[in-house]
Amino acid sequence: MALEEYKRKRRFTKTAEPRGKKKTTASGRLFVVQKHQASHLHYDLRLEHNGVLKSWAVPKGPSLDPGTKRLAMAVEDHPVDYAEFEGTIPEGEYGGGTVMIWDRGTYTPEGIDDVDQALRDGELKLQFTGKKLKGSWVLVRTRNRQWLFIKHRDAHASSRDITAEQPRSVVSRRTLAQIAKDEGGNVEKAARGDVPRPAAASS
Repeated sequence: MALEEYKRKRRFTKTAEPRGKKKTTASGRLFVVQKHQASHLHYDLRLEHNGVLKSWAVPKGPSLDPGTKRLAMAVEDHPVDYAEFEGTIPEGEYGGGTVMIWDRGTYTPEGIDDVDQALRDGELKLQFTGKKLKGSWVLVRTRNRQWLFIKHRDAHASSRDITAEQPRSVVSRRTLAQIAKDEGGNVEKAARGDVPRPAAASS
């Protein structure tokens, strides 16, 4: 049942997104951040848990600055093999646009053993070991589907804009425009997501 909403929103005869099955990786703690130029640019944070990817859309992307609180909207669970998806979703389909694997690695829950309980309680502390995102972070629910994604103060905290400094895919090293060109997508639309944006102080 966990993937029913995901499947209901997609026509797999039209999109190359994985249909998906409930499964796990070797670690069971995969994380991925996918940069997604759809109607608007956003970043999708996904955490492997119980055979699916728990998912949040982060409109402004991750910030390494502990003083910056990024809005993260909870969305439907995705299949674990979605973490391998980099390419285009046809225009007119749900989420139509270009998807990049911006970062990925593994995560470890901090201070808890029960991730389900942490999600119910609305506070999940995490250690990321990614190519770009490292160290301690927290997801805090403010209301309903609205969460905040915040970097903790540690050796990996910084005022640098990681989304502007490291805009390319960690898998293919391509930009969004290059992915769209290679995969038959809308290059002009994808390129809008490649333009570095000024760092914002808050969500």
